[in-house]
Amino acid sequence: MSDLILFNQLFAKYKDRFIYFAYTYLRDGEAAKDIVMDSFVYYWENRESIKKGDNIPSYILKVVKNKCLNYLRAQNIREKAERTINEHSMRVLQVQISTLEACDPQSIFSEEAQQLVRKALDSMKPQTREIFIRSRDMDQTYKEIADEMNVSVKVVEFHVSKALQILRLYLKDYNLPLILIPIMIELA
Repeated sequence: MSDLILFNQLFAKYKDRFIYFAYTYLRDGEAAKDIVMDSFVYYWENRESIKKGDNIPSYILKVVKNKCLNYLRAQNIREKAERTINEHSMRVLQVQISTLEACDPQSIFSEEAQQLVRKALDSMKPQTREIFIRSRDMDQTYKEIADEMNVSVKVVEFHVSKALQILRLYLKDYNLPLILIPIMIELA
């Protein structure tokens, strides 16, 4: 009997049984069908290496079993990664809620905070202060600032970063998001 006829007989006799076997573990009909088809293909491609007298249905079922295990292990890894991402998102959300709850509008607009912003701006080198004000108060892009001041965008990035460091230092006792600094610059 030719290999192809034997293969077709095996396929017809065992395909549905193997799909049911895979489905009982995977609970995904399409994945079970795909795994069984891949297993039959794997058998066909490796049929020459199988010893005479080996139980071919057992061999194919073992391939199905191993492919199901690999599928479930991959699914387990995916679900762990999703859980980790969700946990991280929840922590970020909790921090956002806590920060917003701690945000006191009265302290943001207090004279003391405004004075600290003024002091921080006054302590900056003129170029740093000007670049920062253009960026935050005048809503200019780094490219626009660079073009108008005849400097590179990297220089603008450096000065904005430097200004934010100075502001963080001056406002360290205030729980202020730095996004509010433009409002305070306008008030200053």
